[in-house]
Formats: sequence, structure tokens, C-alpha cells
Amino acid sequence: MMGPAHALSGAAAWLGAGAVAAGLGEPMPWPVLLVGALICAGAALAPDLDHKAATISRAFGPVSRTLCEVIDKLSYAVYKSTRKPGDPKRSGGHRTLTHTWVWAVMIGAGAAAVAVYGGRWGVLAVLFVHVVLAVEGLLWRAARVSSDILVWLLGITGAWMLADVIDRPGNGSQWLFHEPGQQYLWIGLPIVLGALVHCLGDALTVSGCPVLWPIPIGRKRWYPLGPPKPMRFRAGSWVEIKVLTPVFMGVGGLCALGALDFFH
Repeated sequence: MMGPAHALSGAAAWLGAGAVAAGLGEPMPWPVLLVGALICAGAALAPDLDHKAATISRAFGPVSRTLCEVIDKLSYAVYKSTRKPGDPKRSGGHRTLTHTWVWAVMIGAGAAAVAVYGGRWGVLAVLFVHVVLAVEGLLWRAARVSSDILVWLLGITGAWMLADVIDRPGNGSQWLFHEPGQQYLWIGLPIVLGALVHCLGDALTVSGCPVLWPIPIGRKRWYPLGPPKPMRFRAGSWVEIKVLTPVFMGVGGLCALGALDFFH
């Protein structure tokens, strides 16, 4: 899928998680629901860090473009060193390492560690990166015609304001993880979820997605998981724009109401 659909699906997924959490007796304070949705929307763009033409490659100027090149080479090296006889030869690393559950867990755990051990500045760093990505994905038309600096300033301002709100007593800094020293540990969850939702979205497209790596399936370790080929679509096609995008918006809205206990 394309960036806007990925970001929207990420936001909807976290709102859905909020509805589930409310049903299980661990309701999210509204700042956790809002911040988590933004983080998840941004994280749903991050697996394309292996593609130099992706939205994330443009989001942070030369830094993200260079990082994309490094991750592409790393992903390709991992693919070559772990492929089985049934896996095809390829010339790049797109839709390999960063499109797996292993990568999702790794980046989620890393971001949680930054937030927990980095204190306020760690939280601000995680928020800044993902707010910028969320703006690039959800407001892509406005972001494309704006300068990068304006988007970064919006990311800095948004991160600072959200960090202030969520740090207030009762607003969710210790949601789900209540022990001392576990403030903001939950921040890793929307990042893991966003990466997995990205993989599932790509699995619906023609190429599929090797989300289960390194678990082998038959003669392949990089098995392109997906529905039957007649049910798949091309990225950016009318199915994505006219069917899935409205579904994500509608489901996300209903889930938000459920997470905020609107129906009781």
C-alpha cells in the first residue's frame, strides 16, 4: 500500500486496540489513545525505510535518505545470507528484513527503551519522529507542498505539547505498566503494532509480504504471505483508495468511540 493508507490503517489499528483495552478493563486515558494513534500512524510508514522512494525517505531530508540506503543494503545482506533454495534471487532489500515481525518487535523494544531510560528527552525524540511521519502520511497533500522545516517545526511543537499533556498525573504515562520505573514503557506497543499493520497491508498487494521470517514455509524462508492472488491488488489502486481508505476511517472512528466508552 501507499503511505497515506499505511498511516491511516496504523491510526485505526491503535484506536481498535483502545476499544479492546477498554473491554478488557484497561481503558486508555484519552492522551494515550491520541498519542498512540499518532505514533502508530507514523510507525506504519517506518518499514519502508528500505525503499529510497518511500515517504519516510523524504521525511527527514539527507538523514533519512542516507538511512534508507544503509537499511536497504543491510536488508539485502540478511536476505542473501538466510534465503533458502525456494527464495528467488533479488537485487535489493525492499520488503525483506523491515517487513517482518522480528523487525517490528526490535524497533518497538528499542523505542520503549529510549522512552524509559531517556527520560523526557527520550520521549520527545520518539514523539518527534513519529509525529513527523504521521503528518507526512495522514496530511500528505499539505506536507508535499510545505517545506520540510515547517513539518519538522510542527513535529517538534506537537511532540512538546503531547509530552506535557501525557506527563500529567492520570493522563497515562504509566498506562498498562504500573510498576515504578515503567513510565512510557507502553510507547513500544503502537510502534510494534504500526509495523505489523504495515506488513499486513503489504500482504494484500500483488507482491505479498514475508512477515513470518525467519520461520520457513516449504522451500522458502522469505515466504510472501498474502491472500489468494485473485484477491490481491496493486499499491495505489482504486481498491486501496476507494474501498480500504474509507473502511479504515469508519472503523477507526467507531473504535475511538468504543475506547472512550461512548456507548455506555
